[in-house]
Parts: sequence; C-alpha cells; structure tokens
Amino acid sequence: MPDAQVTEIYTDGACSGNPGPGGWGTHIEYSDGQVHELGGRNIATTNNRMEMQAAIAALDYLNQEATSTGNSQSVILHTDSEYLKNGITKWIKGWKRKGWKNSKGKPVLNKDLWEQLDELSAALNDEKLTVDWRYVRGHTGNPGNERCDEIARAYSHDQPISLSQYSAKANSSKQSSKRRRSSDADENASQPDLPLTATNTAKSNASQTIDTETTYKSVKLSTNAPVVTTGTPDEPSATPALRFDETAPIESASDMASKNETGPDTGRIERLQNALKTLQVTDELAKQGYLITSAELADLMDVNASAVTSRGDYWAWRNWTVSRIRREGNQILWQLERIET
Repeated sequence: MPDAQVTEIYTDGACSGNPGPGGWGTHIEYSDGQVHELGGRNIATTNNRMEMQAAIAALDYLNQEATSTGNSQSVILHTDSEYLKNGITKWIKGWKRKGWKNSKGKPVLNKDLWEQLDELSAALNDEKLTVDWRYVRGHTGNPGNERCDEIARAYSHDQPISLSQYSAKANSSKQSSKRRRSSDADENASQPDLPLTATNTAKSNASQTIDTETTYKSVKLSTNAPVVTTGTPDEPSATPALRFDETAPIESASDMASKNETGPDTGRIERLQNALKTLQVTDELAKQGYLITSAELADLMDVNASAVTSRGDYWAWRNWTVSRIRREGNQILWQLERIET
C-alpha cells in the first residue's frame, strides 16, 4: 500500500473543430511529489465531451485507488470548464429529477457521459472520498492546467507525448535513499533518484469511438515549479483614477430632475431590448454553427478584440462555450455552442 495519496487533479479537453477530432488530458498529483497522467482521443467529438471524458478518467482512477488502498480524503479537481463544474455540482440533480430533461424540457446533451460521472461520484462517496470541484481559468500560467492542455492538444492532433506514471516502487526507492543519506550524510548526498520507466499502450473497444494510445514515463514533480498568475485585459489589476473635467457644463437641479423623469427608465428598457437582440443573434449563430471572426465576437460581447483573443482557445461566455476553430489569413475564426442548463 503506497504511503502517498492523491491530493490534486487537473483535467482539460481540446477539439480541432466542434465537432471534430478531440483529445483529453488528466494530471494527477500525489502527496509525495509524483504525478500520474492520462490521455486519450476521439476522432469525432466536441470540446464539452472531451472536458467530461478527462474528468471521467480522473474519477475512475480515484475509485481504483480508493478500492486498492483504502485511502479516504478530499481531493481537489481543477477544471477550466464551467459547463463541467456547474453540471456535476449544480445542474445534474435537477436533470435527474426531471428524467434527464433540462429547464426547457429538452433532453440533456451528453447524457451518457453525465451518467458515467454521476455513477463514479456515487462510488467515491461510498468509499468516503469526496471531490472538491474548482474552476480554474485556462491559459493563465497554472502549471497543472497548462500541462493538461498540452496533453489534450497532442491527442487531438494524434501526436505522441510522454506521460508521467505514479510508481510505488519509485517512492519506496526514494524513501530508502533518504534513510541512507540520513545515516551517512557524506555518501552520495547529491545523487538523484533514478527514474523507472514503464510503457502501457491501450486501445478502446472497436465499437466505441475513443481511440486511446497512452505512453507513460515515470518522473518526479518538481516542488520548485513556479506558479504564474496573470491578469487579463478585461480584469485589470488596478483601477484608474477618475478625473474631474473642469470644462464640462454644470447641470442645474431642474435639468437633472427633468432627465430623471424620462431618461433612466427609457434607457434601461432600451438596454434590455438591445441585450435581448444580442442574445438572440448569438443563439442563432450557435444553432447554425456559423464561424465568426474575433472582431465579430468582440462586437457581440461588447469588448475589445484583444479581450477575446487573450482568453485562450476555449472558454465560456454567458450561455455559450466559445471555441477557437482555425485561422484564415490574419483572421481567427470562432464557434459558439449553447450550454444546456
């Protein structure tokens, strides 16, 4: 039975097109500094399904660990998919109560994967192991999230990538090495542990669409890895100071009273009408699967184009997930997918 326990997990999915070839990655961190990584691909899928598949692999791995070791604790699972986090922590109870129908009475998308996540979560509860689901913003320098993104992209493009595998034997060797150093501090004090390597190639059943080819290589997770946090253009770290314009005309009390009688209510209604039109246009774009440019997407969101491109290749906005599909010349094309709650 290994001394180390799983402490944190990162999951991510990627898709070249929506739908299109996709991949998923799972990065599992142990208390002794080792990591274990999983990955797979699907030749015709969506971003949301790949995000969910990564989480399914994580929960399945946790169930196997809990069954074999008897470890019970709380594990933090990080995902950059609000669709996944909200679905498993909020929406799924209502879906099940309504017979897997959403708030509009329509069948829940990706029901097969939601059922797998639900079953795995229940099994973990039976083992007294809880999962703390947390949202992490993608492409902000978080090492675990960036690594999962790297794995998912490699699989989506069917490219080889070396993955880490936890090794209880390597952990035992590490502990023995520490004991030897404590008994004789001058002997081999600077010699690093030799990594063990193992290869595991698995292919899914031919009747399924997932084709997984995983190669593992044992490594140690550096405890000195830098954690980078960055701001975003639409979330600046400091608020600019307000300036008083001395040349601006000063309104009289009667002028302001006159405006308050007709302006604010009319303005609010117009803003709501404009917002409704924007949401309807966005919903139609998602329904038809149209690709739009960064500038067009920025117009929808009422932000600068730089605020769109800085968010990464896959993120959520209001009721939609936004996916970067491809580049045509100097234009980046995006696609919207409705999040069914």
